[in-house]
Amino acid sequence: MQALYEGLQENADSPNAAAMIKALQRHLDDSADLAVTLIHTITEVARYAEKDALARASKHLPTESDLNVNTKLAGNTLLWHILELPSYQQITHQLKPALKIQDEWVRKIYLELVQTSEYQNYILTPLRDKKLEKEILVFIFKELLLPSEAFNDYLEEYYIHWQDDAEMMDALILNFLNKPDTYNFQQFISQEKRKYAQDLLTAVIEKKEATETLIHAKLQNWDPERTALLDMILMRMGICEFLYFETIPPKVTINEYIDLAKDYSTPQSGHFVNGILDSIHKELAAENKLHKVSHKK
Repeated sequence: MQALYEGLQENADSPNAAAMIKALQRHLDDSADLAVTLIHTITEVARYAEKDALARASKHLPTESDLNVNTKLAGNTLLWHILELPSYQQITHQLKPALKIQDEWVRKIYLELVQTSEYQNYILTPLRDKKLEKEILVFIFKELLLPSEAFNDYLEEYYIHWQDDAEMMDALILNFLNKPDTYNFQQFISQEKRKYAQDLLTAVIEKKEATETLIHAKLQNWDPERTALLDMILMRMGICEFLYFETIPPKVTINEYIDLAKDYSTPQSGHFVNGILDSIHKELAAENKLHKVSHKK
């Protein structure tokens, strides 16, 4: 959607398909980079327990509490399982997330963490409980990192699609913390997903005339030129999914594009896109032009 919107704003009549595909791939790569940065930051906050202990013990006149900092978090078993994943080691060597994260953020978040009841409960549990090991890392991410104003300012500055990707990243990082072994960081966004995205973008460009003909017929006394560009893009994407992506159920397509219209376009766009896509879907179904394949089959 974003690649199409940017490309069509520049030249709606003769869009540069190659440039839009390049923009799409760059966005997907940026999303993978963002995910690695978020995971790296979680691990750095957890590992800061050792840095804190060393710094306090090195004081000129350390107190008893300075000499007895609890470093249980730095030995978190899930933390070290992540750090020892070969694909994670490779991607951090490649992307170098350590160069993007300021020690001051990590220190501040760690100091906030040690004041919480969740942290106190964690360090007071004598054994390494697998559930608690995961929960404390999730807590760092959900309750400390994401609400951090300074960290969000950084993400908005260096990842221009952060606000758009935030919800997806939330789900992705939580899934990763649940099942880290299922992720291959060399293909963090699978080739299947990349192909789907590129195929959809290409279809919207190549099938412009056919999709717009279907839309214009449903506008009923409404000048197509007055239709918001983003609404038109979303409807064209939806029609392409109806016609050319046989494994995507039409109901899923309609619901997805209603949500996108509500989130990114005008207040009336959700209702507008719903009405047009639903009408076109019924027409295509009546004419036996939809050929969907069930996932179960």
